[in-house]
Amino acid sequence: MTMLLDRTMAVAVPCAVDGAKEILTEGALGFVAALHERFDARRLDLLAARIERQQRFDAGEMPDFPAETRHIREADWKIGPIPDDLVDRRVEITGPTNAKMVINALNSGAKIFMADFEDATAPMWKELVEGQVNLRNRWLGKLDHTDPDSGKYYALGEDPAVLIVRPRGWHLIERHVTAQGLPVSGALFDFGMYLWHCAANALAAGSGPYFYLPKLEGRHEAELWSDVFAFSEEWLGLERGTIKATVLIETIPAAFEMDEILYALRENVVGLNCGRWDYIFSFIKRLGRSPDRLTPDRSAMTMDKAFLAAYSLRLIATCHRRGAFAMGGMSAAIPVKGDEDANRRAMAMVRADKLREVGNGHDGTWVAHPALVQVAMDAFASMSGANQLSTVPGDIPGRDAMLTLHAGERTEAGVRENIRVAVQYIAAWLGGRGAVPLYNLMEDAATAEICRAQLWQWLRYEALIDHDRRFSRDLFEEWLADELRNLGDGPNLRPAALLLHELATAPEFEEFLTLPAYEMID
Repeated sequence: MTMLLDRTMAVAVPCAVDGAKEILTEGALGFVAALHERFDARRLDLLAARIERQQRFDAGEMPDFPAETRHIREADWKIGPIPDDLVDRRVEITGPTNAKMVINALNSGAKIFMADFEDATAPMWKELVEGQVNLRNRWLGKLDHTDPDSGKYYALGEDPAVLIVRPRGWHLIERHVTAQGLPVSGALFDFGMYLWHCAANALAAGSGPYFYLPKLEGRHEAELWSDVFAFSEEWLGLERGTIKATVLIETIPAAFEMDEILYALRENVVGLNCGRWDYIFSFIKRLGRSPDRLTPDRSAMTMDKAFLAAYSLRLIATCHRRGAFAMGGMSAAIPVKGDEDANRRAMAMVRADKLREVGNGHDGTWVAHPALVQVAMDAFASMSGANQLSTVPGDIPGRDAMLTLHAGERTEAGVRENIRVAVQYIAAWLGGRGAVPLYNLMEDAATAEICRAQLWQWLRYEALIDHDRRFSRDLFEEWLADELRNLGDGPNLRPAALLLHELATAPEFEEFLTLPAYEMID
């Protein structure tokens, strides 16, 4: 069945989800079609510009603060007003958009819940439409869920967290919806559907249409979102600046344009976030295609050292100068069941990470599990108010610090962990799950990206492993076979291993693993 609409819009596949007809309406799809017509060509141009910039990086250019925008960085200006329900963001919880997760996260005691259509969601059509239904139901006051296995009933509590939605990045498409014969942007579909159905109800409830923007690589991509917001506000009859956004700084080019990103979005932006895991991935992807920039084991790249520490401190200083929130990064830890000592150690690591963030001046932080909310709340209890907008780090790192690699070894254990995590995550993603508990951590696509990026980098330059072995293709294939054998015969493991092998041994680095993986799902 194909549903044809105005503007040559089509939904290619029906969706057997309760409420789907109320989501995939002619008005909503017409709005997405208008966004596509107005902005998709520009989106594609910006993606092409990423590749052109990568060619300059490959030729030896390194990121720097743009000379042509110095006037923006040096001028005194502030972002627009911040809504009352976003003033205190000390703990935010993130996760996918299934009904159980949405209810538990909204009831978790966190200040904010980020409903994630991006890294925590495998973009199967049914999952995406069901997620939009759940978010619409939240604002209609009819969100509930009965677990089909346990029979347990879930319903929204009296004081839910503030809802923020993260659409997909600019690089992803939604092939199930076409306009003028072309697939629409996944970002514009996720954004447009939520805004169309939920903006009015969210505002009526004293909140608003709030978004997290992922994977931006600079000011021009922020300018595109700003124009999308302005167009959408006019289309829906909203006052300019009604839409509010927080931008994840999770790419190395964006980290050198934080002032410019805030300026481009100044009517809509409320803050920036340290997207630490994707930032590591971006650092490897953009700057790691050289034998003198080999990274150590993932476990050695911590937020208190080298380029990660530098970008966190600079983000705080940049945001607070402009009156914007500086959000800390994700703690991926989850409770360790059946091992009290291990669980205590995990909670202590989370606590230390959050105390570092609040001590540096962050206004809030992220957790991935409801059991971590109180740990993070306790750490941020030292704030004297609802935020730390008046706090500016005394030492603001510059370019050299932001490009400093972590020291550390590359080990067989680190290689094998990358293989195990990447294979299991990709397998789960192919099966429809984007947030996956692995080895006492809640992993999403960013983790798998780090793993396969390191494997590609180390293979490309035959990096030394444990000081005495070159990481050859033969060695990779031997360890991949070992780990796959140890994992057994779980669903999708073999196609996941084949995809990982293809990505790790490819002559050219694939921009995102989710691009070829998207071709393997419904």
